[in-house]
Amino acid sequence: MFKKMKAIAITVCLLFVGFFVSAQEKLDQWPALKDFHAVISTTFHPSEDGNLEPIKTRSGELLEKATALAKSPVPATINDPSIPAITKELLEKVTKLDAGIRKKKLSDKAITAQLIGVHDTYHRIVEKCVKGKE
Repeated sequence: MFKKMKAIAITVCLLFVGFFVSAQEKLDQWPALKDFHAVISTTFHPSEDGNLEPIKTRSGELLEKATALAKSPVPATINDPSIPAITKELLEKVTKLDAGIRKKKLSDKAITAQLIGVHDTYHRIVEKCVKGKE
């Protein structure tokens, strides 16, 4: 019984690793998405612990990467017809966040809420890239 459970666990792990590698390969084909990820990951994750300094100092860079992402072509291997609309939505959210930070019109609570929205929208793009057309 234990050997059977162990074999099942190993199989599940291998399937997960295979899916992750395949997904990562697809995402690596879109450099603008990787560039955006580099900034969103280093600004969003500290905010989860209440540290908003990274987004406050790098919101302009995040806007630059969102702009480049929205202008870049979606690789044919991951093309989904809904991705351009989602990247446009992402750019709008980042633009609003950056303007609010630069003009000092947002409270920390508002910055956090908007940053969560940006992060969630980014993940919608990633999900579409990984899953492809449904």
